[in-house]
Amino acid sequence: MGNGIVYSTGHGRMCPVCGKPVAKCVCHQKKEIPQSNGIVSVRKETKRRKGKCVTVITGVPLDKTRLGELGKQLKAKCGAGGTVRDGVIEIQGDHRDLLLEELRKCGWTVKGVGS
Repeated sequence: MGNGIVYSTGHGRMCPVCGKPVAKCVCHQKKEIPQSNGIVSVRKETKRRKGKCVTVITGVPLDKTRLGELGKQLKAKCGAGGTVRDGVIEIQGDHRDLLLEELRKCGWTVKGVGS
């Protein structure tokens, strides 16, 4: 367990659990990969969005950090905005075909859901 120090003038913020500097802390960096059936789903949604279309990607077997990085790359590829929250990537607009192709290039089994 840590030594109770939460800040050091030499190292900055300290992890209260392991006592190491936050930048070198490994106890809070446990990678949690969500359970998935191995199929990444891509679908179009308009519900609760005042009729505006959003492409939703679910089932990506990545931890929170890497999922955020993937979301950023996909948004750039589509030239659109979006967000990553609760293990789901949302990209503004209908980009299903482009996203299906890009996710297949990453090596995942991808399924288009809906019409």
